[in-house]
Amino acid sequence: MNVIVQDRMSRNPITITETTPILEAGELMRKHNFARLPVVRDGKVVGIITQEDLLKVSPSAATTLSVWELNYVLSKLLVKEAMTKEVVTIEPEATLEEAALLMRSKSIGALPVVKDGKLVGIITESDIFDAFIDLMGLKETGTRLTLDLENRIGVIAEVTEIIKEQGINIISMALFHRENKNGELVLRLDRKDCGSLVDLLNHKGYKVVHVATWA
Repeated sequence: MNVIVQDRMSRNPITITETTPILEAGELMRKHNFARLPVVRDGKVVGIITQEDLLKVSPSAATTLSVWELNYVLSKLLVKEAMTKEVVTIEPEATLEEAALLMRSKSIGALPVVKDGKLVGIITESDIFDAFIDLMGLKETGTRLTLDLENRIGVIAEVTEIIKEQGINIISMALFHRENKNGELVLRLDRKDCGSLVDLLNHKGYKVVHVATWA
């Protein structure tokens, strides 16, 4: 799997303009089940509007306006009056790791993807989650092993060599670091019955701390 933004983004996303009525923007979000819409001018991103933004400009339930007056007020409101103008964007060649870190640091759920100043797509937190699921092989059947590993050169190679010698294929592998510099190595293997492998790893001094099978 290529883990860059352009391989996971939604291309040619639905957009709106600054002069789109708020009611129309809200209807588009409801119709397509979107949480946000990029706002463009001549193909360039000038803002982004979310469901939360729409709620901020909508009259509260305690309003004294009649239904007719309420609809009239909302019909006059334009996207430019509610959108976020300082938009965080990303390039299509950026890695998914960069996209994830940017979303997390800015506390946002999506990034418009821009190339040569023009909007070419949008990538959301759901796209990142889907990529993680594929990267970790979560849709395949097998066994998940977690090993407590010391931080030294070659230790992962030693473990994978033992697994190879047992004729077991590794679907995915991830190392989670701890503050004490040791780490937890999480392996997903393409076999359900790994009892003999677990015994062998423990016998050779590699501490298996968790075993789980999944389908």
